[in-house]
Amino acid sequence: MSQAISPISLVAAKPRIQIIGVPIDLGASRRGTDGGPSALRVAGLGAQLESIGYRLAVEKDIPVPTMESCSKDQSNTRYKAEILRVCTALAEQTRRALAVGDIPLIIGGDHSIAHGSVSGVSAHYREQGESVGLLWFDAHGDINTPKTSPSGNIHGMPLAHLLGYGDTDLANIMGYSPKVRPENVVLIGIRDIDAGERELIHQSGITAYTMRDIDELGMARICREAMKIVCNGTAGFHVSFDVDGCDPSVIPGSGTLVPGGVSFREAHLLLEYCADTQKMLSMEVVELNPFLDQGNISAERTISLIKSAFGKRVL
Repeated sequence: MSQAISPISLVAAKPRIQIIGVPIDLGASRRGTDGGPSALRVAGLGAQLESIGYRLAVEKDIPVPTMESCSKDQSNTRYKAEILRVCTALAEQTRRALAVGDIPLIIGGDHSIAHGSVSGVSAHYREQGESVGLLWFDAHGDINTPKTSPSGNIHGMPLAHLLGYGDTDLANIMGYSPKVRPENVVLIGIRDIDAGERELIHQSGITAYTMRDIDELGMARICREAMKIVCNGTAGFHVSFDVDGCDPSVIPGSGTLVPGGVSFREAHLLLEYCADTQKMLSMEVVELNPFLDQGNISAERTISLIKSAFGKRVL
């Protein structure tokens, strides 16, 4: 007589998620993104992930100095020493999370934290002889170097450093560079690009989809193309999600708003495609500024988007 099999045993257990908070605003010129992790937690991030079947590891926070405790810095890499320390610690924590089988969900903080998160993911898989893809959702290119940056704000430089350009110290977190191959990098949602960034985007060989591309091709086609690029020959991919990639009417709580962005439904579709691949290795959410928000609605909508990335379905 055959033994009955419980339906539960047919469903693979979901891995744990480790939420890592990085309350930093040193990389930006406008203050307030250091409150982003708290805003997401107040809006119930952990409970919402548990509601779709995930277990949570003990949450971690990376220690970050306040701007007031740092020496004033007007260089072309403002607060580099402090950001480098934070991102190195984040890289190590991200690598540790992956080593025990957890999915890192990093909540920032400005986009300078991507130096650390992507370095940690890349280092973990590099030790196994594998590479990772990178999906970068943003209104901006974040691919300035210290030489091309008009502001010296490091949150506008991480993609350049992850590709091996720019400042040697920032590019070599975890002891090597580059962290990702340009043929596995996709930039989606851009609509505010500096001249130096435009040149490096073309020079680097990454794939970039502007808002015009989204308008003309449609988000579904771009999602399909992007998933092929970030998964081609990789162990999987990291999602670096800047909330300002969405239109300000969707996410008003950011200090780097650019009109004419991705709709709420288009952003959900992109993240649903990420979930469908089952190859999303890690995710970070950045540039949420609760001091500029309207009743924490941006945090609540951001959590809704995060749940789509982690597989929430209508049916």
